[in-house]
Formats: sequence, C-alpha cells, structure tokens
Amino acid sequence: MRPWFERVTIPQGQSWRLFDRRLPEFPFNWHYHPEFELTLTVNSRGMRFVGDHVETYDDGDLVLLGPNLPHAWQSQAVIDGEGPHRAVVCWFTHDWIEAMIALAPELAGLRALLAESGRGVVFGPATARAARERLLALVDTRIEQRVLDLLSILVELSGDPRRGPLASGAVSLGEVPRDKARMARVLDWLHEHYTRPIELAPLAEIAHLSPSQLQRMFKRSTRMSISAYVAQLRIGHACAMLAQGDRPIGVIAGEVGFADGPHLTRQFHAAKGMPPRAYRALFRKM
Repeated sequence: MRPWFERVTIPQGQSWRLFDRRLPEFPFNWHYHPEFELTLTVNSRGMRFVGDHVETYDDGDLVLLGPNLPHAWQSQAVIDGEGPHRAVVCWFTHDWIEAMIALAPELAGLRALLAESGRGVVFGPATARAARERLLALVDTRIEQRVLDLLSILVELSGDPRRGPLASGAVSLGEVPRDKARMARVLDWLHEHYTRPIELAPLAEIAHLSPSQLQRMFKRSTRMSISAYVAQLRIGHACAMLAQGDRPIGVIAGEVGFADGPHLTRQFHAAKGMPPRAYRALFRKM
C-alpha cells in the first residue's frame, strides 16, 4: 500500500508522453512521479485516490495531477460490458511546460492551473465533455500536432470555473535547483517510510541540511510541517483501506503508521470531518 515511485520516460524526439491505457480492470496501484499527469477515464467507474482524497469516478472523469502527488484508480465496473476500462493519460514535465510559457507569454494563465494541480484538480462536467473528444483524438494525431493540441486543451481547462481541488495539501519542489533536488530526495524517503516513526535526523542527512533548515525548506515548499505531511499520507492510505475492505480500525492504524485505533480516529476525524467507521459506511452504500 505504500506509494511507489513510477519512472515515466518521455520518448526520444517528443516533448511529452501520451499513453492509451486499455485493461480488463484498473487495479489499485498507489504511486507518484515528478511529471504532471492529465487523465481522462472512459468506459469505467470505480474509486479515485489522490493524496488524502477518495471519491468515486465515472465515465468521462477528467483530472490534472501535479508532481509527486500520490494517486491511484481502482475500477469497479465497465459502462459498456464489451469494452475495456480505458484511460488516456498525458504526462509532461515542469521544465517543458515552463519553457512553453516562457516562449509564449500568452500561456501565462496556465500557471494558476499548474499551481492548483499540486492538490489535484477535477474538472466540471461541461469542460470534461468538451475536452473528451479532443483528448481521445490525440491517440491518432501526428506527434508534431499533439504538442499544439495539448497546449490548446490545457488553455481550455484553465478557463473552467467549475474545477475543484482534490487532496488537502500540495507539494512544490521550489525554483532553486539545489532545493528541488533536496525536496525530491526527502519526498522519496517519506513516501517510502511514512508508515514508520519519522525522525528528523535521517531526513536532514538526506537533504544535507540541519534539522531546522530542513523544516524551513519543507514548510516553504509544502505550506505544512513534515509531521502534517506524513499525517496526510497516512490518512490517504487509511482512506484506501477503509474503502476497500473490512479490516479492524486498530489493524489499519498499525499498517498506516498510527500508534493505535484511537490515534487514527482522532486524526481521521480532524482531516475528514467524520470517524473512520462512518467513512467506511459511505462506501458500503454505493
């Protein structure tokens, strides 16, 4: 259940990657990567997990995820029983989109959308419907035309007044290259070890900073403390487990890194506005 680092490779001679994913089912695959991800889900319904946010998705679901934001989809049913679950996924890097904005100042309006994507963005039904055919068409479009089409789609999405955030917190790796590398190492370590007790000393060593310098850098990049970020990861993990099965609350608490069931319940209620058992009951009604 720990999020794993996915290495996304951009094909040689291309500036971003398109993936047309067609499977008999979408298995729960909790992961993260440094690329932005725009995902349109077709002919599928199930559960979408983004950071500490969990909700159902349906045919035509469209989201934009920022770098290093843990996420997963888990399918429950197809819409057309004869077709596969399908997701059209666009991956692009921070450096590429910033280079495009620098080249064409008219694209500067994209920066607000990119900043929001640190928490994940879900788009309103009207905007998602309008973008659907354009995204599906990318699969059969010449690669030289895809660049222009993706930028045009992103501009369209940036004007959606109905878009909304998903996860409760965002992560930014900062603008200073050395700080970006440090934050990337720290986040990789946290995503691998957040179910264990977190100590500052090994994190500070990884970042080559003093504990106080590390805390300042982390707060500047994520707008939250290290402990709050770890709690967010644990709550997101707990949400996934509550939605998927009937494990006792105390068992879930131990597996996601909380001291015991009451500790999980207090933290969960503070984050989600309800106790874990009430949250689980919501999914039993679906």
